[in-house]
Amino acid sequence: MAKKVKTILKLNLTAGQANPAPPIGPALGQHGVNIMEFCKTYNEATKDRMGQVIPAEVTIFEDRSFTFVTKLPPVSEMIKQTLKLKSGSQKPSKDFVGTLTQDQLKKIAEDKMGDMNCETVESAMKMVAGTARSMGIKTE
Repeated sequence: MAKKVKTILKLNLTAGQANPAPPIGPALGQHGVNIMEFCKTYNEATKDRMGQVIPAEVTIFEDRSFTFVTKLPPVSEMIKQTLKLKSGSQKPSKDFVGTLTQDQLKKIAEDKMGDMNCETVESAMKMVAGTARSMGIKTE
């Protein structure tokens, strides 16, 4: 017999560095989940991608057990990694902090394709370019 789902949470966490402090503790604690167990399991699952932001979709069941699925890092994180930036521009339309080539744009789009709701690589590239624009990054 299948377990009844109580709730589904989406958390953006740094890989290998989950701890019981907010936002994790309060989010899981209110549903009666063993927070330390979640942190240990998440850190183990993401230890090969240390330092990246890896979103997790946590499904909590009525018996207080849980499962989670890790997603790919957000597009903005992938762009920052590709260009080795700390952050995007403070004034995206005026100050530009970098430039993405077509090849870099295509690689990010292809990597993120599974999590995006688009049919073609071209449409994924347009989405990535839009994110880059909002971060103050030019595209070629």
